[in-house]
Amino acid sequence: MSPRLPLLPALVVAFLLLLGPATAAGSLAAPPPAAPAAVGTGSDNPLAGGTWGVYRGGAEMAWAPYERATGRQRELLGQIANAPKAKWFGDWIPDRDIAARVREYVANAQGGDPDALVQLTVFRMVPWEHEACTRLPTKAEKASYKRWVRSFAGALGDTRAAVVLQPDGPFALCAPRGSTQLSRLVAYATRALAALPRTSVYIEVGSAGWNHLDPQLAVTQLVRAGVRHVRGFHLNTTHYETTARQVRFGARVVEALAARGIAGKHFTVDTAQNGRGFTFEYNRRHHGGRFDNAPTCTSRKQRRCVTLGIPPTWQVADERWGLPDDVRRLAAAHVDGYLWAGRPWLDRQAKPFDLRRALAVARTTPYR
Repeated sequence: MSPRLPLLPALVVAFLLLLGPATAAGSLAAPPPAAPAAVGTGSDNPLAGGTWGVYRGGAEMAWAPYERATGRQRELLGQIANAPKAKWFGDWIPDRDIAARVREYVANAQGGDPDALVQLTVFRMVPWEHEACTRLPTKAEKASYKRWVRSFAGALGDTRAAVVLQPDGPFALCAPRGSTQLSRLVAYATRALAALPRTSVYIEVGSAGWNHLDPQLAVTQLVRAGVRHVRGFHLNTTHYETTARQVRFGARVVEALAARGIAGKHFTVDTAQNGRGFTFEYNRRHHGGRFDNAPTCTSRKQRRCVTLGIPPTWQVADERWGLPDDVRRLAAAHVDGYLWAGRPWLDRQAKPFDLRRALAVARTTPYR
């Protein structure tokens, strides 16, 4: 589901800028990602405290391979299968089925704990990605989108949830003739989810590099998508850029939003695949091939390759992650959590499960 960076209309600055590769964090020890955290953090962060639920079932493509595995292979796959991840829900789930799928997922992930945080990714827009640059949604597609969103929100109800809304977000600015229809549909979902009592919504806004390191591009997308109604935004879902790069950029977006009269926003960063971070441009120059299936690391000493990043956590400024001091300060002020919505263990980050990639990213991660 990763963006392939098409040539966009004049509305959007060209996405491709030669950016220098970022420095990856060193090898660090981390606790099991699903471990419960102490409640009562003294913060208004809605993701802090309590348990982050883990879905254990067939709807997660990493789960069955993990259950079948033994020995060292099971141990490695457990780093993926047992991590609290944001499962994707999209148009492959019919309107009539989405409510039941959400309820089933929530019940499984919470495991009987109604206060466990459940993470979900909404990827429902049609058309999207490249197709979004060539046509607008039909009347029937718009009606279906709204019907699906209403059912999704109704099933989520009072669940304690974190929702990443519409990965590859910059494609909303790609609509023909500068149309804002896609943004308005995302805003419909934004408002529907914002009305839920315990759901924190983070509108996906691409990555720092995809936004040309220009916070105003992200602000344009976020304002149109209704960011004023929700907790904030999410960065880096299908990209491999470093956490430090995203935190610094995200803080600039928060500042730019405040300058537009939308103050107090927070963000989350995707760390599923950026343990040895690199940019789209670095991949094009040095790796070749498809960005979605960029090469996995072959050893724990290798740099600028795909491997698991910081485990999912709300403890974003912890010294264990090896982040620079300025990044830790910015994270403490603005970042609610490091989430795993990205899926580097899948072929092209979409499907099917790729055992070779899964074992590689689990074996080489610096965060174990």
